Amino acid sequence: MFKKKPTIKPLAPLRSSDRRKLADQIINDFELESRDEGAKDEQTPEQKAEATAARTSLRNSLLPDNSQSARFTTTHGPDLKQLNGTVYVGSQNGEEARVLWFQVENRMYPTVYTLWRNPDIVPLLHTPEIVVKKLQGGADLMTPGLAGGPPFPPKAKKGAVVAVASTDKPTVPVAVGICEIDVSALEKVQGAKGHAVENMHWAGDEVWSYSTSSRPGQQPPEEIEGWAKVLEERGLTEKAQEMTLEDQDEAGGVSLDSSEQPAQNGHSDPVSAETQDGEDAPSQPDAKPLTQKEVDDAFYQAFLYGIYHYKTTNPNQNNFGLVFPLSQSFVMSTLVQPFLPAFTPEQKEQLQIKKTSWKNIKKFVKSFDKKKIIKTKEKDGHETVVLDIDFNDAEIVNFNPYRLPKKETVAGSSLGRGETATDKIDTGDDSVGQKLQVVSYYRPTSKLQPVFDAASATKALYTPPEVRELITAYVEAENLVSETNKRLIKLNPTLANSVFDGTGQLDKEVLAKGSVPRDALIDRILHGMANSYAIVKNGSDPSSVKAKSGVPPKIHINLETRSGNKTVTKVSGLEPYHVNPRPLADELRKVCAGSTSVEPLAGAAKKNEAAVMEIMVQGPQKDAVVKALEKRGVDKRWIEVLDKTKGKKR
Repeated sequence: MFKKKPTIKPLAPLRSSDRRKLADQIINDFELESRDEGAKDEQTPEQKAEATAARTSLRNSLLPDNSQSARFTTTHGPDLKQLNGTVYVGSQNGEEARVLWFQVENRMYPTVYTLWRNPDIVPLLHTPEIVVKKLQGGADLMTPGLAGGPPFPPKAKKGAVVAVASTDKPTVPVAVGICEIDVSALEKVQGAKGHAVENMHWAGDEVWSYSTSSRPGQQPPEEIEGWAKVLEERGLTEKAQEMTLEDQDEAGGVSLDSSEQPAQNGHSDPVSAETQDGEDAPSQPDAKPLTQKEVDDAFYQAFLYGIYHYKTTNPNQNNFGLVFPLSQSFVMSTLVQPFLPAFTPEQKEQLQIKKTSWKNIKKFVKSFDKKKIIKTKEKDGHETVVLDIDFNDAEIVNFNPYRLPKKETVAGSSLGRGETATDKIDTGDDSVGQKLQVVSYYRPTSKLQPVFDAASATKALYTPPEVRELITAYVEAENLVSETNKRLIKLNPTLANSVFDGTGQLDKEVLAKGSVPRDALIDRILHGMANSYAIVKNGSDPSSVKAKSGVPPKIHINLETRSGNKTVTKVSGLEPYHVNPRPLADELRKVCAGSTSVEPLAGAAKKNEAAVMEIMVQGPQKDAVVKALEKRGVDKRWIEVLDKTKGKKR
């Protein structure tokens, strides 16, 4: 449907009431009701409250509260029938806004972005990778192209919305369509003919590519844990890869061999391969409970591992990528939990901070302060923050990495792969560690041009030292230096007429005396020139950077109150300083242990200019933002902070 670019009208915010109504419609249409509410009549008040909270969470997961909508027009089918519909765009956790749903003929369809975040909302079918490539060209899925069955998901009935994944990556949906037959009732697919799924959308089409910032679509992940659990529960993981292909194509699908062939020895699916690789140990329901010492040791070693990980994966960054002070929540979520050896649900249940001898993170952190590994400080009387880490401590230098289970950090980065677990947590932000220089230029105005012409000036823009050097050479060549006081410059008609207009009291005194101090003359000339600037990165030649008119802009940090008493921190004006807002938002989300978002700043960009993006961080996070900017070469002089919660600048 979206092989060719549709015509999409401008986005408009979705009203809260419309968003809730639409989310409820999706919950009902896709039969998600039982997952969040159940039978209301049989619930206690507590259960009803929990169900209400669960439903709200489900709504927000399906349609975030920042969702926008827009009408679109496209063509579909062999006769290129014109269709009208609506796209719904939104983002979560500071990610880039993407099309999450599209509606055609009063029916809602999830995009792959929604399926990656919300496993099991539609039946998942499988097909070999070669067929997926045909789907990504717009072809429908033929019945012989189905893999991993029978049996197939029971909800994959005629007319149902389904997702399609490759047998190479069975946990990652890459296409969305409508069942044209009752797939769940199929008893075989070899030798069958006809269409199984009408292809509506796929990873790589124009809806997948759509972005308000014109950035390319997001590539599919390697694996999605939620879908992996669904396949494991249904015993479908191994079946998804047990079928082989013939070379014969059938109208955009691929027919299969006349007989099923078992997987070859040594071949395993991506889910079971994790266990074989040693990363995830099998569940051990009869395993002995961990002793107090084992729990303490696990947390102790995990913290050392977290520090070691940052030191080895960010060797060229200041403080190895850590922004001090570190909050307690940051220490736990980023430096401890991803490095706990919790291979089984039983171990995960036992490896909790409340089950250590320290009982809470505050005492845990202080224990490392006593060992001089870190330096801490009390903040606000109820929290202990980490001010510094001794990265050269023997326990960190001599740390021996151990195997970790596969886990997701707060940033969504996968850790614990292999023996060293050194996959980077950072987002690849090339602005970290950059060196910035703001170069101010001055351009002669028409009034001052006679002075520069008399000084034989040839350039259009000058730095302050160049202006001083030029004026000094001019007054010496014209013998304007006072014989009695070398700091005084005698005025000639060119200087008198161009620099001093005689309107102010100072001008009248200078013209009456016929002389002016050298520094005052140069300052007056600079003050009368037009300003320009260039922001130079990593020692580049300033002349290679095109100067812009005006004074250098400021990066704005605004603290505002929302929803009555909640404080948020907004950051804008990053682009001139070569800072990408999205990686910065990712870092702030981890550092501040709170949600972030990145949206265009309304009215900040002129027509045909790139949008100016604004980061919003939960809480009063001015200090964390400033430190993150300093890591990116931004001097405090280029930052302006406005605390609207107090109504004053500071």
